[in-house]
Amino acid sequence: MVKLNTLQYNKIEDIKNLENYSLDALIDNEEFEKLCLEYKNRFSFNKLKTFSFSKEGFLGLFLELKGKIAISLGESKAIVDAGKLYETLGFDIKWITLKKDGKVNLNELKDLDIDFLFLSSYVMDTFVKTDLNEVKSLTKAKIISNASANFDNLSDIVYFDSYKLIGINTSSVLLFNNDEFELLAVGQIDSLAVKLIYEALSSQKFNYEMKNIFLEKLKDVFKDDIYFFVNADDTLEYSLHFALKGIKAREFIRTLALNKIFLTNGEGCSLGLSKPSFIIQAMGYEESVSRNSISLTFTENLDSENLDKLIKTMYLKYKQIKTLN
Repeated sequence: MVKLNTLQYNKIEDIKNLENYSLDALIDNEEFEKLCLEYKNRFSFNKLKTFSFSKEGFLGLFLELKGKIAISLGESKAIVDAGKLYETLGFDIKWITLKKDGKVNLNELKDLDIDFLFLSSYVMDTFVKTDLNEVKSLTKAKIISNASANFDNLSDIVYFDSYKLIGINTSSVLLFNNDEFELLAVGQIDSLAVKLIYEALSSQKFNYEMKNIFLEKLKDVFKDDIYFFVNADDTLEYSLHFALKGIKAREFIRTLALNKIFLTNGEGCSLGLSKPSFIIQAMGYEESVSRNSISLTFTENLDSENLDKLIKTMYLKYKQIKTLN
């Protein structure tokens, strides 16, 4: 099995030792308190709560914030959808667009009157990096970031996407320092999500060497059949984003899955589902074109022989699909 989709779907293999995470308001919850302390020490935040990683969950966070909000269109679809719903309630959202090259249009932050900015250190799906140091030079707003694929300590508030980290849609964990959000009562905290997400973060590992090697071999084999929405040098060092001419990504993803090779097209297409990447559309491409995009994540080291075999299999399946089409 070759997992090249872990940034979008990292299925947890073993769940155990959960009995100590049943919370009781009348006793000391030692294991849970210890776990919360580990979060705080590791990420340098002193408050923790859980919430639903959904349109409704993020809407709830927006309603708790006391201030003006901006959202990057490079964030998760749940956030973007929550922002649109927030607007229907009569509130104002400032939208930060994506440029054609996939980068966040940071110039739009200049002179923008906002208090909170939902902007991560990377764009969803393409994993194009965003320099939060530059963001800090452009706005005094507190930066709220998805830290599932990359934690940047310049973020003022961070949250973790449970589905991407453990493959189970439990609650998500939110870390913060001040009074932006109300803490939950003991019985309202999703303690299992807190445990499982931390275990996933602790075991998270990436391979920083494979990307360039894989890319060169990929271009050598696919030649003119491959193209790029974003520059490979702009993405997280352990991710790669590209597209193949003449086929839809979901066909490629489903076919390779039969060979135990797992890729992704984006948030709605981790398992070859029908929804294309909305991020590519936010960059200015047609929906039909967005269905071509493919993302890879490198975690394990592949020797030259296995890498050649992998890419040969990918090319063979690609040619078969293209011929059938």
